[in-house]
Amino acid sequence: MCGIVGYVGPRSAVEILIPGLARLEYRGYDSAGVAFWEEKGIAIIKQAGRIADLERSLARAGVPDARAGIGHTRWATHGVPNTINAHPHRDCTGQVIVVHNGIIENWMELKAELEANGHEFASETDTEVVAHMIEEMPEVALEEAVRLVMKRAEGALALAVMRSSDSQLLVGARRGSPLVVGRGEGENFLGSDIPAFLEHTRKMIVVDDDRVVAIRPESVTVTDLDGNPVEAAERLIEWDLEAAEKGGYATFMEKEIFEQPKAIADTLRGRIGPNGLVRLTEFAEAERRLREIDKVFVVACGTSFHAAMMAKYAIERWTRLPVEIDIASEFRYRDPVLDRRSLVIGISQSGETLDTLAAVRYARAQGSVLVGVSNVVDSALAREADAVLYTRAGPEIGVAATKTFTTQLVALQLIGLHLAQVRGTMDEGTIVNLVQGIRRLPASVEAVLETVPDITELAKELADTRDVFFLGRSGDFPVAMEGALKLKEIAYVRAEGYAAGEMKHGPIALIEPGVLVVGVATDSHVRGKTLSNMAEMKARGATILLVLAEGHRDEALSVADHIVEVPSGPDLIYTVTSVVPLQVLAYQIASARGLDVDKPRNLAKTVTVE
Repeated sequence: MCGIVGYVGPRSAVEILIPGLARLEYRGYDSAGVAFWEEKGIAIIKQAGRIADLERSLARAGVPDARAGIGHTRWATHGVPNTINAHPHRDCTGQVIVVHNGIIENWMELKAELEANGHEFASETDTEVVAHMIEEMPEVALEEAVRLVMKRAEGALALAVMRSSDSQLLVGARRGSPLVVGRGEGENFLGSDIPAFLEHTRKMIVVDDDRVVAIRPESVTVTDLDGNPVEAAERLIEWDLEAAEKGGYATFMEKEIFEQPKAIADTLRGRIGPNGLVRLTEFAEAERRLREIDKVFVVACGTSFHAAMMAKYAIERWTRLPVEIDIASEFRYRDPVLDRRSLVIGISQSGETLDTLAAVRYARAQGSVLVGVSNVVDSALAREADAVLYTRAGPEIGVAATKTFTTQLVALQLIGLHLAQVRGTMDEGTIVNLVQGIRRLPASVEAVLETVPDITELAKELADTRDVFFLGRSGDFPVAMEGALKLKEIAYVRAEGYAAGEMKHGPIALIEPGVLVVGVATDSHVRGKTLSNMAEMKARGATILLVLAEGHRDEALSVADHIVEVPSGPDLIYTVTSVVPLQVLAYQIASARGLDVDKPRNLAKTVTVE
């Protein structure tokens, strides 16, 4: 996720671009840059770090009196977050300038073609291929050149492009990643989100998928990829600026819950081959050693540890390798037995969690293979690892993890299936069927989010509950643990997660009228046992809320007081859908209590102390 801003009109472009980027910094904050016209052509100033760092660079250079330009704030997906990889990017001649939000899946193929034609690349990004592709078409109008690029590029793209031959033209294009136009009087704006220009105009046009938009001071024209004019509806923005930064949602956490379908789709993008198998190019250099491993350790903290729990079930089932999971802060102190045939997977959304870093460094000292799962490119965890799989969830502003957790689950599923492929422990047909289930996850999570109004009403009814147990078995057990943690984190409710079968070994003594028990029953081969455990809780007076795979309501009617149905799919894969209602439940209970869900007390987003 990145932020794009563009302006063309009579005012100083840089004075429009920089505040616009600052309002989009929630979309990316590892680097930023602007491009603008000056007497000698198009100038670029970019800087690793925050918008404030870019402002200081501009101040040193002197703010130009440019009348058009584009800007970008980056959340890295390809190439480390440094000044070279920061956007904007240029072609070999410096005449074509591009910023981009999204992922170009076939960029390596396109880059190889361009290099064969003599193009030299300055960055490690996928975005730069667009500038060089347009460079190959110097006699083609810029709008048409962008249309041709869109026809060849695969994946998610929101583009803003400038060319030095026309100082009054910006061209944008969109597929999969958001892009909007702001309409002004004698000036027009481009942005990846409304806050980019809301200070200046409330008139906007949403650019639809596979559309190209040409923006001049006095005009905005939209075409399809064949050049046919498209009528674009102008809308009036009714939000204020604060609401616009949250996309119209009440809080960042709510916004991030609803971003999960796209975050999952982005995490999958380019990682499934045309044959339906998993394709992890990130693991190419570690492939030989992955074939030789005989044991797996997964280390993480907090929410990431619950993802590790799911990884244990998946990797053992799919690869037949023994898997141990550890809370990272305990890992090195128990003196685990590691060697060169051990695979250690470290999970951290920030990649900077000190306990997890200490654990993987301990493993490296033992010669183990290290794989990182992180949401931040070039984080400390990524630098330690032999291979890293980025979750591509984009910035997560809310302290409590939502989209970073579900994308971790998906990333770990991909790793498990990849290990099964390279080790030959499952036939390809079975893997393809599981991958098809993974591909359906964005749409399935979207379907779960349609039940939010029902969960909201239920949360109001349960808002005064003080004691809650979350129960599940097999793949549902990590989901139950995560549900309990979310309720603790943001609603400050005493909540415990247990393996459902464990309740009769002591904790059932706490079950009495007034206690809420949330059961997760989506894993097909233990569903019957989970429902039996729920009956035991109900017999002792508990109120039962059941998260249930669709199609099994009749089995649960005698047990549950409340049922939330989620789409059904392959076991372990569809743990992703079952966690979403629990995020929403915690969010709505916290909101009903008037709590600040984005900044829960005593918590920090990244834990960098041991």
